[in-house]
Amino acid sequence: MKPNIGTIDRALRILLGLGLIAYGIVNHSWLGAIGAVPLLTAFIRFCPLYAPLGISTCGKGGNDGGCCGGGKCGS
Repeated sequence: MKPNIGTIDRALRILLGLGLIAYGIVNHSWLGAIGAVPLLTAFIRFCPLYAPLGISTCGKGGNDGGCCGGGKCGS
């Protein structure tokens, strides 16, 4: 799996995931469980929905320095 999530996208996914989990805990709602999805995709730096659509937020060729630890993806 080639990473397709850049630095800003990753940060937003972490915030969204933590926010959903906190909401679920505070309100005793099952919606908190959905927060695991953006967290997981942020930590593995791969979004399965982006892949078939050809979307990548890593920058040009996935080498923006924020994706793949300094631009060494697939090398």
